[in-house]
Amino acid sequence: MAVTAVYPGTFDPITHGHTDLVHRASKLFDHVIVAVAANTSKQPIFTLDERVELAKMVTSDLGNVSIVGFDSLLVHFTKENNAQVILRGLRAVSDFDYEFQLAGMNRKLDSQIETMFLTPAEKYSYISSSLVREVASLGGDVSSFVHEKVVAELQRRLR
Repeated sequence: MAVTAVYPGTFDPITHGHTDLVHRASKLFDHVIVAVAANTSKQPIFTLDERVELAKMVTSDLGNVSIVGFDSLLVHFTKENNAQVILRGLRAVSDFDYEFQLAGMNRKLDSQIETMFLTPAEKYSYISSSLVREVASLGGDVSSFVHEKVVAELQRRLR
């Protein structure tokens, strides 16, 4: 049986930590769907369509990865896309409590969908989209945290 995993997130912007997880997940699963959440409560710097396009640009070398925007309950999106696994990233111990609660809720909503956790490479464990946005908005160099195309879009957006 082919196994499909859904890796959800806001990806505003998509960081090297995110792409590290996608690259490693692409070796573990037959298909990985990067599910870009609309999540307007976070007031993203990029529109949903822009975040989808940036994610496509930085993962274009992976043949078994697709990028899809969504604005629904994650377990419904996962089921609609015939996926069996929700993949979540853990950067630090502080992420675990919240992610554990999400995993429990998702299991209660649909016991057929499993949640798996991956950690990014150690060199990316401190990177978060919100920190990248903050550094970029204050004129800092974020080129070691995100792809060069993302840097260019951040600079264009923040001018």
